[in-house]
Amino acid sequence: MKEATAFTADALRRAAVIQLVIFDIDGVLTDGRLYYSDAGEEMKAFQVQDGYAIKLLREHGVEVAIITGRTSTIVARRAAELGIVHLYQGAEDKTVALNDLMKATRIQTDEIAHVGDDLPDLTLFDRVGFAISVPNGHPTVIKAANHVTAVAGGEGVAREVCQLILTAKDLWPYR
Repeated sequence: MKEATAFTADALRRAAVIQLVIFDIDGVLTDGRLYYSDAGEEMKAFQVQDGYAIKLLREHGVEVAIITGRTSTIVARRAAELGIVHLYQGAEDKTVALNDLMKATRIQTDEIAHVGDDLPDLTLFDRVGFAISVPNGHPTVIKAANHVTAVAGGEGVAREVCQLILTAKDLWPYR
C-alpha cells in the first residue's frame, strides 16, 4: 500500500476538529467490485489495515459510522468486528441517516467527515465539515471533495484518513 503522510494545511485544519468519520462501503472500504458465488452469495474484500485504523480512531475518541446505499450481511459482520455501532444500510437518502446519526451522537456537521466515492455521497459532502473522496471516485465527487486520498478505494482509505485525523490532532502514535 502506498504511504501517504504529506497532508495539505487545509486538510489538517479540517481534520483537527473531526469527532465523527462516516465511511461509504463500496468504492471506499472496498474496491467497489461486487463478487457473487455460484450460490448467489455476495462477497467483498476489506483491507485489514483499515480495520486497525478504525479501531485506532475509536480508541482516540473519534466516532466511526457507515452509511451505505446497499444492504449486506457482510457489511454488518465487518461493522460488528470493528465495534462500529452506527451502521446505516440501504440508505437511499443518506441525509436521513446523517440526521439520525447527528441526533444520536450530538455531533455537529462541522465536526463530521464523510468519505465517499459516488454521486449519492454528494448530499453528505454538502453538509459535513470535511468531504473526502478517493482518486478512483466519480469526477464530480472528486471535484466537490475538500481532500482526495492518495490511495484508491479498497486499498487502505480508512488507514490514510485515520492518519490524517490523528496527525492533525497530534495523536498519531507512529512517527
